[in-house]
Amino acid sequence: MRFALVNPNWKFERSIYFGCREPHLPLEFGYSKTLLEKNGHDAEMIDGQMENLRTSEIRTRIATICPDFTVITTAPSYLFWRCAPPELTVPKRLISQIRDVAAAIVAVGPHASTTPRAALRKLEADVVVLGECEEILPRLASGSPPVSTCYRDGDSIRVENSPHSTDMATLPALAWPDQTIRAHTHHHHRFDAFTGPGAEMETSRGCPYHCTFCAKDNFRNRYRRRPLSTILTELDGLLNQGVRYIYFIDEIFLPNRELLLALAERSRAANLKIGVQTRIDLWNFETIDLLADAGCVSIEAGVESLTPEGRDLLDKKCRLETHELSERLMYAKRRIAFVQANLIMTGLDDPKMVREWRDRMRAAGVWANDPVPLFPYPGSPDYTLRWGAPDDFAWERAHQHYLASFHQFSDIQESRPAPLAELEGS
Repeated sequence: MRFALVNPNWKFERSIYFGCREPHLPLEFGYSKTLLEKNGHDAEMIDGQMENLRTSEIRTRIATICPDFTVITTAPSYLFWRCAPPELTVPKRLISQIRDVAAAIVAVGPHASTTPRAALRKLEADVVVLGECEEILPRLASGSPPVSTCYRDGDSIRVENSPHSTDMATLPALAWPDQTIRAHTHHHHRFDAFTGPGAEMETSRGCPYHCTFCAKDNFRNRYRRRPLSTILTELDGLLNQGVRYIYFIDEIFLPNRELLLALAERSRAANLKIGVQTRIDLWNFETIDLLADAGCVSIEAGVESLTPEGRDLLDKKCRLETHELSERLMYAKRRIAFVQANLIMTGLDDPKMVREWRDRMRAAGVWANDPVPLFPYPGSPDYTLRWGAPDDFAWERAHQHYLASFHQFSDIQESRPAPLAELEGS
């Protein structure tokens, strides 16, 4: 069987999307391609965003492959499955233009995982995959009984099983073509001086915590580590290609002494630099030192609220007081070039207290953002607490609530987002 694995050329006009808009390595397709080929299938990746391809160029590439399955993702990369654009505008538009050359169309991503029936109908796809797709795509090709998929069966729509969780111990070390690495000049969430190609990797998937705002319940939920040997094989391959900055896309980069020591060795030998997203309350001064020695130049740390009540509202399960969180952030900044403390608008933090704390953090070099409005992503505990399990109208409901509740947004969002129905042209 032949597969075309397509990452659209993403556009975000009038979207509430607040993720990075630069291209990133499509890790989900990297794994999928390797597993498909291991199972005897042909798989070609078409990265519309990295290559800045027009729809007509994507269409031509698909037609050249003559695939049996064309797989399209509904989020820019795995890094942003938890904060994907709510609208399906880009993949929907692309599918409408490639349908006659694409054969069976398979959609993967957070929308298919959380609201599979709605995603199938909106995209007019043949199949959507619930959860992590790498191990499901070879099953589709082999004709095995459907698992973790949604598809049409005559006039009805069937949903088979629950969202899939990939066995991280069996995922291969990824190897990217040299031209892909050369094209990847973006260093995600890095703000010191840098040159040369960057890359993204994951050392783990999922998170052991269940904060209310995190949309991971229906994908990348259970915490799983990749084997250290696999991580280092992939990392050393990237270093040999000239990569000197790795951003780990783990939902939560936890202290792992063995991994940090291996990274420190490569930091000394090859000047490796890394960036991570984590919770500062999970690190002490010793492990922060290990992280710095591992070449870390960027930490995005979730603080979310400055009061115990606010953190409890978000179900952070944080055992530290605010002054202890502050001490760790400031200590990290003394060792690491960029440290960011994220705040969320909870309604329980006094604005004056927030301003004073942000001023104190910024004076110490820690970037503390203005508290951002919380989008109740379908698939997050916050959504479920408000409205129950996501139904086919979940994305519209969350989007309408968000636009009605807030009039100022983060500085990387559009100043006047459009309603979801307008964006999707429905």
